[in-house]
Amino acid sequence: MYESYYKLSGKPFQLTPDPFFFYGSSTHKRALAYLKYGLSQGEGFIVVTGDVGTGKSTLVRTLFDSLDGKDDVVAAELINTQLDSIEILRMVAASFGLAHKDNEKASLIKNLENYFTARSQEGKRCMLVVDEAQNLPFETIEELRMLSNMVYDGRTLLQIFLLGQSEFRENLRAPNLEQVRQRVTASYHLSHLDGEETQSYIEHRLSKVGWDNNPAFTAEAFQLIYDFSSGVPRIINSTCDRLLLYGFLEEKNRIDGEIVKLVTEEINDENDAGKDSGPVQQTTMMQPQGLPSDASPMDVRVHTLEKEMDDLKKRFRKERDFMRKIIAISLNFEDD
Repeated sequence: MYESYYKLSGKPFQLTPDPFFFYGSSTHKRALAYLKYGLSQGEGFIVVTGDVGTGKSTLVRTLFDSLDGKDDVVAAELINTQLDSIEILRMVAASFGLAHKDNEKASLIKNLENYFTARSQEGKRCMLVVDEAQNLPFETIEELRMLSNMVYDGRTLLQIFLLGQSEFRENLRAPNLEQVRQRVTASYHLSHLDGEETQSYIEHRLSKVGWDNNPAFTAEAFQLIYDFSSGVPRIINSTCDRLLLYGFLEEKNRIDGEIVKLVTEEINDENDAGKDSGPVQQTTMMQPQGLPSDASPMDVRVHTLEKEMDDLKKRFRKERDFMRKIIAISLNFEDD
């Protein structure tokens, strides 16, 4: 929607991992170098950890995208990792397009080994990317280790990438995972972007879609985006997407500190509203302002509900005005 207004060729801050937008910060460049080394070894596990939204999936997709002879790589991905040892084998088989329903464990392993061997004979490498690895039970990790042990003609048949949140590093230190640790050929932990990198990251993504300094971002805006996001790329993306949408609706060609404060406050309000809509718990009710100290619990409850209704009405009016602006601007674009 805002792409046409700002004459951009696409959405610069989409949340879907895309190597096209890869930004080589100091931590991401170093991580990519480590992963390329691990990939060149052609065996074992490659481990990438980091907080939620730090760019683990984008990093691995960028690694695959940079490979010479990509046609020689057969890659599959697992996202659902809360699986037992049999379920993980079925999911691996399904990811590579093999029969998996109702198969016994021995049959699944044999089918996978035959498939990996056939690809190796064709001169191809098989890779498995396992996301959310911090959720993997011990027996499932052990099953993956056994798959990584498969060899044909002196070559490892399957290389596995484990992408996990920060706690996965602690999980790997468990005494019963010593054999897994010995199979790790490369490992890297992604850190957050600093303030300068946050600005460069935003400008980089905008430049990839033809940004010509419209809208312009002030130095204060960049700093406030960094403060709000703590340098986490995913939060930067979602925040900047909202800023561009706001700029479009309000016909702004400059994003300054006041706009960032307004938008980030809205995001915080939405997040708080989501928390408030959770299960009702029995808590001690505080006395609202405007009521006498001897007000009954029923009066307090009615007063609270009335305030909540007023808040909802305000939000409804705000959302209604927001939608009216979108419709009006869309109609203007159609007339043009």
